[in-house]
Amino acid sequence: MERDSVTLDEVDRKLLHALHVDARAPFSRIGDVLGVSDRTVARRYARLRDAKVINLVGLADPQRLDGAEWVVRMQCEPGSALRVGEALARRDDTRWVALLSGGTEISASLRTWSAGERDELILQRLHRTAPVVSVTAHSVLNVFSTARHGFEGRAPLTAGQIAALLPDHGADSADPTDADRPLLDALALDGRLPYPALAAVTGWSESTVARRVHALRASGVLRFDLDVDAVALGFHTQAHVWAGVPLAHLAKTGAAVAAHPEVAFCAATTGPANLLISVICRDDRDLYRYLVERLGALPHLGEVQTAPVIRVVKRAGRRP
Repeated sequence: MERDSVTLDEVDRKLLHALHVDARAPFSRIGDVLGVSDRTVARRYARLRDAKVINLVGLADPQRLDGAEWVVRMQCEPGSALRVGEALARRDDTRWVALLSGGTEISASLRTWSAGERDELILQRLHRTAPVVSVTAHSVLNVFSTARHGFEGRAPLTAGQIAALLPDHGADSADPTDADRPLLDALALDGRLPYPALAAVTGWSESTVARRVHALRASGVLRFDLDVDAVALGFHTQAHVWAGVPLAHLAKTGAAVAAHPEVAFCAATTGPANLLISVICRDDRDLYRYLVERLGALPHLGEVQTAPVIRVVKRAGRRP
């Protein structure tokens, strides 16, 4: 059965926009900017989170960790893809996992702490998994998409409100160390985990945790992703699109695609299909219109492969 849609009012949409600007902004500051009480902000946030409309997680830049971000496609034996997908979803190094096409293909995003962990998963574990027939892996070279998603509606905050919410991390920045791993792992589960809880996980003082979070954000090592469930907002058709683009036109084409409101994610990758696009539409008719009228109108797109998403097994770092 399809999930019932959730209707967002103006306060809800402003809250989502505010969290895209600064995911860890205090509710009191968000309330001041939105013109509502901090209790109203906290209540709205809890309602959307508990209904699984949103999930806010911290993401460490894998390239700063001597690791990488990869997208893998796996063909599985009939009847086994869901089991393999659920096993991947339980791994801490998978960000999202989806079943595609007829239910025999899996697409997953991997973020690893080190090159060694990446190689162990891609070169050994996946190939030793009995139901997996084939594996292709592509490194994510550049992400074009912006933080907000087009299906959330128009941007409701003014330029002044956005400026009031922009975080100030100070001048200090820091390179990641192994000691940061418990902190980053905790934020990958809940990006708004309070400082006392983070202190308990790391064994540091609350002031040390706060300084470390600010420093990692200032250096670009740590950023936050507000994942919004498109199905909950009435968008029931999702697809992954792979396209080949001449290298001379890849940057311009990627930026143009990322600006489309139907696009939730767009990145340049290695491989012959060097542009990966995640598309979200209300229904199949909207997907057809997008592919033909908007994507098809771009001048430098080569061969395009489209795979409908049958089931999302894991989203934005959620762990069963």
